[in-house]
Amino acid sequence: MGSYSDGFRCRFAKNSSGIQCNLGYIDRLTKSAHFVPVKTTYDLNKYAELYIKEIVRFHGIPSSIVSDIDPRFTSRFWKSLHQALGTKLTFSTAFHPQTDGQSERVIQVLEDLLRASVLDFSDRWDLKLPLIEFTYNNSYQASIEMAPYEALYGRKCRSTILWDDVGERTEIGPDVVEQTAEAVKIIRDRMKTAQSRQKSYADSRRRDLNFEVGDHVFLKVSPMKGVIRFGRKGKLSPRFVGPF
Repeated sequence: MGSYSDGFRCRFAKNSSGIQCNLGYIDRLTKSAHFVPVKTTYDLNKYAELYIKEIVRFHGIPSSIVSDIDPRFTSRFWKSLHQALGTKLTFSTAFHPQTDGQSERVIQVLEDLLRASVLDFSDRWDLKLPLIEFTYNNSYQASIEMAPYEALYGRKCRSTILWDDVGERTEIGPDVVEQTAEAVKIIRDRMKTAQSRQKSYADSRRRDLNFEVGDHVFLKVSPMKGVIRFGRKGKLSPRFVGPF
């Protein structure tokens, strides 16, 4: 197995299930992603169990992982676990990940997508993580010129949007299909927005910006540890305010 980037995307308002964080894994080759909802009260044994269940079970043991600098990842237990598995464990600094440029852009897109989904689905955001993961992995990514699922399986997977066209609505149940299709459409729109925003940001760093009187702009909110903005704290709080 190849190299992965992982990290916590938290912390925001605890929902009714007690979920407060998302543990994300990104394959740096195929750009495929896995999202695992977690509680801050989980101990290290629980995280190790989830890692085996959600990642190793499907993809085997990674050759290397680039992790956030988080107490869970920097602990002796976590380092010893990966040493025993034969995985090289390295760390990135917050908001300045030491990954390749393509993986860094993927991480930023996913953070924007998760941030928007928290706002869209509110208390039930964790129940939408499987759909968020599916929608992202089944969508075209410019960095690899295909969808992550195509890189993994050689083809894209069928989307819930097409269920109604092949007569599965009656078998599965009209309400479930309709609700799922609506959620996927919302997530797709949010992902396109996140990708467009990251592309615009990348392009802006390659050229001079010119403003005219009357122009409106969004202001980037710098992350500050422990500061709560818009009712959210951490990486999933809104990153821009405006327009002004």
